Amino acid sequence: MTTTALLTDQYELTMVSAALRAGTANRSCVFEAFARRLPDGRRYGVVAGTGRVLDAVEKFRFGDAELAALDGIVDSDTIGWLADYRFRGEIDGYREGELYFPGSPILTVRGGFAEAVILETVVLSILNHDSAIASAAARMVNAAAGRPIIEMGSRRTHEQAAVAASRAAYLAGVNATSNLEAARTYGVPSAGTAAHSFTLLFAQPDGSDERAAFAAQVEALGTETTLLVDTYDITTGVKNAIEVAGTELGAVRIDSGDLGVLARQVRQQLDDLGAHKTQIVVSGDLDEYAIASLRAEPVDLYGVGTSVVTGSGSPTAGMVYKLVEVDGVPVAKRSSRKESHGGEKRAVRAARSTGTIVEEILVRASNSQAPVSGTAGLDVTEMQIPLVRDGERVPGLPTLEESRRYLARGLVTLPWEGLGLSHGDPAIPTRYLNEPESR
Repeated sequence: MTTTALLTDQYELTMVSAALRAGTANRSCVFEAFARRLPDGRRYGVVAGTGRVLDAVEKFRFGDAELAALDGIVDSDTIGWLADYRFRGEIDGYREGELYFPGSPILTVRGGFAEAVILETVVLSILNHDSAIASAAARMVNAAAGRPIIEMGSRRTHEQAAVAASRAAYLAGVNATSNLEAARTYGVPSAGTAAHSFTLLFAQPDGSDERAAFAAQVEALGTETTLLVDTYDITTGVKNAIEVAGTELGAVRIDSGDLGVLARQVRQQLDDLGAHKTQIVVSGDLDEYAIASLRAEPVDLYGVGTSVVTGSGSPTAGMVYKLVEVDGVPVAKRSSRKESHGGEKRAVRAARSTGTIVEEILVRASNSQAPVSGTAGLDVTEMQIPLVRDGERVPGLPTLEESRRYLARGLVTLPWEGLGLSHGDPAIPTRYLNEPESR
């Protein structure tokens, strides 16, 4: 089994070491993962990576190689404790594909201090990355207004991050990925045809031979393929594409230039050539704003890359992992702009009878059966579900496909202004009820 135990920060282990020496390592604790605020300009977030977090927790074990790597970093007593480590506590959380807002307790981890604190870095690295990608991709899917999107950002990020990004983007509604490892590992549909280098491969000393490149691609992939027509001159490229493939060509792709203007010109040219069914694919540094600007243009499919897999288009979700309860007593950080709300929390979401959500409400978890004040006439939904019990994953958790469909339904419940691309407050407010005193 591939271990995730060293996907962590050193201070996790030094805290464990000090807690073991102080006799506090086994105190019953509750940690919560949440975002204090949404990234600038965002009105909602999308929970993604939950399934990967649970995989990582299962694989968080210290073998001989991992223990050897810690020689000189922690003492022998800590090494012995780590050798027997496996998480034996409980985890609840928002299901994958759920919307979240500032303060939402996306993940609640219960266990001894040492066994729970040691998971902080790996939990946050997955949730922050995947939720940022899914949140950005969801905005792009909404901007596309039903037109398909292919994620093709693997070359713009770390090779393993690319796989996780493909999964998160698919969860958010993107239709396919270019990344074959994501297709193999997670079952994400894959797509891809050819790059400019393939067309340039057929260049001749006395000029290009674009037609030969197109002919070779059609011969290999059939007329349903997509031909990249902007390597040289787009008008000539479209003409060559239809002459080679015929009017039943699947699609042409435009990867540069003023995409709106070019899409109109290409659509007119295709129609004049009788290729009425040939679709137009556009790509090239597209983000949600560019996609929205093309909504009125004759574009059939978008290819997105950099803006969905990098920090510029997917700003970090900003989630933190904070201790909120020790032996049943609420604790909270009070540092300026880094405050936390003490005590384990129960999250509920209130919605009108139409399904439109109106607020997120956080109450003491001990009030699990109590009605929530201020929700008369509203439908109230409990937000967290059990994920891990006694260290074991709860059976029957939602699959990636189920979570994808769940998110699509959830986005419809946002107030209409919450789906806008303009800056503004979170789509719904978060309200704290009966906030406990914290020591």
